[in-house]
Amino acid sequence: MNGYERCAAVLRDERPDRTPFFPLLMFFAADRSGMAYREYASDGHSLASAQINMAENYHVDAVTVSSDAFRLCADLGGGMVFPENQTPYMPSPLVKDESDLRSLKIPDPRRKGSRMKDRLDAVSELRRSMGNRTMIFGWVEMPFAEACNVCGLANFMMMLIDAPELAHSVLEFITGIEIDFARAQIEAGAHAIGCGDAAASMISAPLFREFALPYEHRVNEAAHAAGSFTKLHMCGNSTHLLGDLSANGSDIYNVDHMVDLALAGNIYSSAGGTVKGNVNPVTDLMSATPEHARDAARRCVESTRGKKFMLGAGCEIPAATSDEVFFAFADAVNE
Repeated sequence: MNGYERCAAVLRDERPDRTPFFPLLMFFAADRSGMAYREYASDGHSLASAQINMAENYHVDAVTVSSDAFRLCADLGGGMVFPENQTPYMPSPLVKDESDLRSLKIPDPRRKGSRMKDRLDAVSELRRSMGNRTMIFGWVEMPFAEACNVCGLANFMMMLIDAPELAHSVLEFITGIEIDFARAQIEAGAHAIGCGDAAASMISAPLFREFALPYEHRVNEAAHAAGSFTKLHMCGNSTHLLGDLSANGSDIYNVDHMVDLALAGNIYSSAGGTVKGNVNPVTDLMSATPEHARDAARRCVESTRGKKFMLGAGCEIPAATSDEVFFAFADAVNE
């Protein structure tokens, strides 16, 4: 089996020849291709070439165009900062009140020169180069996480309590754009869409059910209707949300290292989901010996035996992880 076939077999509840290996590689991918992160995050061709390198030389079964969380914000008119070797960011929020929201225009993800179009270009190049040999993941932010970007994290969290109607208006506005962005990436050749919603791990279950879950579900539903799989990526301790998350319709759930993988596996599997994770990217990889990394990976495989599973880390692999440790981590799936 090739990488695409391996991942697809798991998602379809069929038996793969081995556990798929699918770590999130961004800074690691840029570093191993000898490029500054600014280039990686701002040029779709550079991103695609770095991900092709991961597929061809680092044993991964799936690649992703994830680079940063501010593609949509930039195309809404946000002022962006592109540090040489850090993640791009938007220093000032776009929406503080209802008048700010009304002033925003819906961006076209296919517009030449836009940051969203740059991501589409990366997807297209990956699909042209790799076809169906490796599973290709597009990327969007889930509406709650994007609302935190657009409004500022602290401001949006306060809005949930002080101005809930405005919060829902922001989420409605963003949801339509994220759905269009996901569809555009699927049209460009993405087999699946990764969906980031890390900020939602910080709210209570009742707030999650009101302000995050319905919008996650709509994004997943639209991506499925367009013929794609979906993956939820939620950094942080989401233990208190596992039951609710299992109802959002994702095909894959990336589990952070702060969450018990066996517990998450039981809950997500009962809803038909695939679990991905969840070694600690720092203590089990960046600061680990090859033997430790291999053992950590083995424990993940063992704790999810009998369930649909892909091996990865709780979040992205640091660039400072040595190749020796990385390959020990990767080789665990062959044992």
